[in-house]
Amino acid sequence: MNISLRDINETNIDDVLELKVRPDQEQFVAPNAVSLAQAYVYDDAWPRAIYLNNQPVGFIMLSDPSQTQNPPPHPKAELWRFMIDHRHQRKGVGKAALDKTIEHIKTRGYKALYTSYFPDTGSPEPFYRKYGFEPTGDMDDKEIIMLLKF
Repeated sequence: MNISLRDINETNIDDVLELKVRPDQEQFVAPNAVSLAQAYVYDDAWPRAIYLNNQPVGFIMLSDPSQTQNPPPHPKAELWRFMIDHRHQRKGVGKAALDKTIEHIKTRGYKALYTSYFPDTGSPEPFYRKYGFEPTGDMDDKEIIMLLKF
């Protein structure tokens, strides 16, 4: 499977904005337009289009404070957004994209990745657990925080 993470620019933004999760998953992830607007204002945001071969099939966005002008002494990487278009789910694309993301953050010196999810039927919890994330015991508002160490 040829998965790559690419910058979002004028040539692919419309394709990224058209990507959608299933209707029953919409409560778990913000629309890509909202995520890209947030990436515009947060200097630690690292948004990328997920490509399968030369076709955009998903979106991922990290918080990577190490890339900011004045990074904190002990920054932590966080998976803020992660979605695979409904037409490409359950084919291994999400795992392959997360593998690529972790390759990237390892080059930045990170040893762990945080994420969170809202617990409800259809949440991404099973995917994260299968990948190796474990609950930290902490909450972010109503979301359960998970950690993957590597």
